[in-house]
Amino acid sequence: MAEIELGVIIRQYLTRRVADKETLEREVNAWQNDRNAKTVKVDWRFTTADARIKLKHLYPVIQV
Repeated sequence: MAEIELGVIIRQYLTRRVADKETLEREVNAWQNDRNAKTVKVDWRFTTADARIKLKHLYPVIQV
């Protein structure tokens, strides 16, 4: 989810040079507050079932 949000802020906002760290922090905080106020949701398309198939090698095999 964090990677998705980073991608969004880069595409929507960080396409230009920012003068200094303080300006960057202030503007990113404003962007974040606006995004949170809009209660933007993530549209998950990778389901648990998909993960179990695609990432099978990462799941431990439990012997009963």
